[in-house]
Amino acid sequence: MTPSSSLLNRIEAGVAWITLNRPAQRNALDIPTLKALHSLLETYNSNPNVRAVVLTGSGRSFCAGADLAEWAEAEARGALESYGWTETAHALMSRLHSLDKPTIAAINGTAVGAGMDLSLCCDLRVAAQSARFKAGYTSMAYSPDAGASWHLPRLIGSEQAKRLLFLDELWSADRALAAGLVGEVCADEQLIACVSELAARLAAGPTFAFAQTKKLIRQGAERSLPQQLAAELAAGLLCGRSADGAEALHAATEKRPPRFQGL
Repeated sequence: MTPSSSLLNRIEAGVAWITLNRPAQRNALDIPTLKALHSLLETYNSNPNVRAVVLTGSGRSFCAGADLAEWAEAEARGALESYGWTETAHALMSRLHSLDKPTIAAINGTAVGAGMDLSLCCDLRVAAQSARFKAGYTSMAYSPDAGASWHLPRLIGSEQAKRLLFLDELWSADRALAAGLVGEVCADEQLIACVSELAARLAAGPTFAFAQTKKLIRQGAERSLPQQLAAELAAGLLCGRSADGAEALHAATEKRPPRFQGL
């Protein structure tokens, strides 16, 4: 367990499981939780024993977004624009999005506002059948402030993104799947088993190549095709020089499954 009681964490078979643990607040993100999660991700990113990361929530919600009690307290003392939630959240979202390790959001319940955005920063999203998604910004007379305006158009297209953000609709797991917001929906009682199987596959894979692939995808939208091909060449050379690259070649010639170490 981390020093912060708002998070639970464990490492099993190369998979780091992080659980938002504020069920009474529907796992809302206050500043201490944002900072604790950022610190934990930093630790896991440099830990060779961590080969994949899963993020989920305790209780009936994945994450309700910003902690409204903290928000209201800041407003009451005239510190709404200076108490630091947005800057702290942005640092966390950037860290999660750029993590070298593959990440999975196991969305066990409602994901609202920054809670939905937190799931969007993960590489893969698996939702329980009872999961629900809501942007939550315009109902508070706010514009998106935790990455939704960047992620949503890329995942579901501009019109669907505007629909979700403007109308603040509550989307079911099935609608999220149809729109491309999540990649898989599981029965509630099967969510952890489904995610465990997926995470195990990632943890057994060539995680150095995963990191290079993530970087290529993340930066590719800003490049021309010739620029991206040059970046692919450079990344491929790095992969070819890696221990996993050599192992893959040996395994192929010896007709056996590869044993990747993430090196």
